[in-house]
Amino acid sequence: MESRKPPTSALVDNHVVPGDVVLDLAEMTNQTIKLGAGLRQDCDTIQATSAGRLRLSKPNKYWVESSQKRYIPSVEDTVLGVVVDTKPDNFLVDIKGPNLAFLPVLAFEGGTRRNIPKFKIGTLIYARVVKANSIMNPELSCMDATGKAAEFGQLKDGYMFDTSTGLSRMLLSSPTCPVLEALGKKLSFEIAVGLNGRVWVNAPSPSNVIVVSNAIIKSESLSGIGQRSMVESLLERLS
Repeated sequence: MESRKPPTSALVDNHVVPGDVVLDLAEMTNQTIKLGAGLRQDCDTIQATSAGRLRLSKPNKYWVESSQKRYIPSVEDTVLGVVVDTKPDNFLVDIKGPNLAFLPVLAFEGGTRRNIPKFKIGTLIYARVVKANSIMNPELSCMDATGKAAEFGQLKDGYMFDTSTGLSRMLLSSPTCPVLEALGKKLSFEIAVGLNGRVWVNAPSPSNVIVVSNAIIKSESLSGIGQRSMVESLLERLS
């Protein structure tokens, strides 16, 4: 059976299956694209390797969004990881992938041997994937591309919970997804979303943490209107 071969980007926001040709590079001269999860290059085409919806983050990053718990690391993904062991040169971090990730002890802004972070087992880290392939452990960094800490590093307090990778990508979409927009109009809270299907929430009160977390979990199967209605209902119970 031949794979479907649509015009450039024609399948964005549509369902694709493994083998579908989602982009023809021959028609994209002088254009640079970035590939995320669920896609691979085969000669002059980009093909889907997993089932889900093809997504585009402007200007040029494509990925396949699938509602699954399993996470396959991809370079430039932001992830929430849990420190499971410490070594002289690396922290070993669980990011829900097939293998543990390495976080070098110097992969922090201004990192030197004299100021290595003292992370205990169980510490929650917000990091960026800088190396990823199928035969090696992923490598993380707690710096952005300019070498700054930005939002990366240890996350203290708050509550972390697991989601599907599809929900994580929805939460990070632009413009702001309806559930976070509706919550942000009424509540004060902090949030960190990992593309590996983990979300961390912190707020001034435990009740707010519970409301925000429940709203996020319930939002995955709802439309934008449904998400806003659901948030209103949860907030009425809180008041």
